[in-house]
Amino acid sequence: MTCPFISLDLKRESAATRKIYGLDNPVTAGYGLRCLMARRLVESGVRFVQVFPPVKPQFQPWDSHSNVKTELERICAACDQPSAALIQDLKARGLLEETIVIWSGEFGRLPVSQNGLGRDHNRNAFTTLIAGGGFRAGHVHGSTDEVGYRAVEKRVSVRDLHATLLNQLGLDHDRLTFSHHGRGETLTDSSVTHADRVPELIRA
Repeated sequence: MTCPFISLDLKRESAATRKIYGLDNPVTAGYGLRCLMARRLVESGVRFVQVFPPVKPQFQPWDSHSNVKTELERICAACDQPSAALIQDLKARGLLEETIVIWSGEFGRLPVSQNGLGRDHNRNAFTTLIAGGGFRAGHVHGSTDEVGYRAVEKRVSVRDLHATLLNQLGLDHDRLTFSHHGRGETLTDSSVTHADRVPELIRA
């Protein structure tokens, strides 16, 4: 199979497009460039694209164990505008309906300090943003307790989230298996705890 040539020459992009991605601002330019390249890859038919923030010396994105306030102020300033621009640009070009944008991590943050200024991992609650691909626009699903420690309302397990994402990709997680130690395993490990898609997340 041959790989199609994908042009990443930004001279093709209008000044307005470059501006919404923040390419004119040194704070947002690094991540904005990556988000713009992601849109170009999607536009060219690439099926899976992963975007990472630019890593600088002594700059560990999101893993705020030492100084959550300073680290979050810096990474949010770099990422918020380009992330929104990617979704806006995909929608304007008619690509969002067939593209799922997932903005997430593997953990949330505890509501208590770690060594005074940091925050340790929280496996009981975290936030995921999903846009496009038939997911409900503007929908906020679930909530935590009053201190943000544990998800308590409309909880969605990782297995159920994966089952929902796979459903929107046209895949039945119960039928999609792989061989592991001589047995068929599903991508949601539903042989241990059954996973179900979350219909409230999907546009009717």
